[in-house]
Amino acid sequence: MYAVIENGGKQYRVTVGDKLRLEKMEVEPGAELALDRVLMVGVGEDVQVGRPLVEGAAVKATVLSQGRAKKVHIFKMRRRKHYRKQQGHRQYFTEVRITGIEA
Repeated sequence: MYAVIENGGKQYRVTVGDKLRLEKMEVEPGAELALDRVLMVGVGEDVQVGRPLVEGAAVKATVLSQGRAKKVHIFKMRRRKHYRKQQGHRQYFTEVRITGIEA
């Protein structure tokens, strides 16, 4: 069984036992979480597609940790113009483990 969920403007295909990094949520590590923005649920050949969401479907997850991703370096330069700009960014994330899919 698998599901396609939406979180933070991105879509993820998940099965039970998957670990994934979602956009930062204000929850404590170890807490149970219900992700209710389910776009599709599939069991083998049987696929249930929502318009836009599947009614009554939810994905249960356990929060593993909160953290920050690796730094993304931004470097801008205009040649011969004496212009250089450097920036960095580390995105916050919430790491979760999928514990169940309810259709």
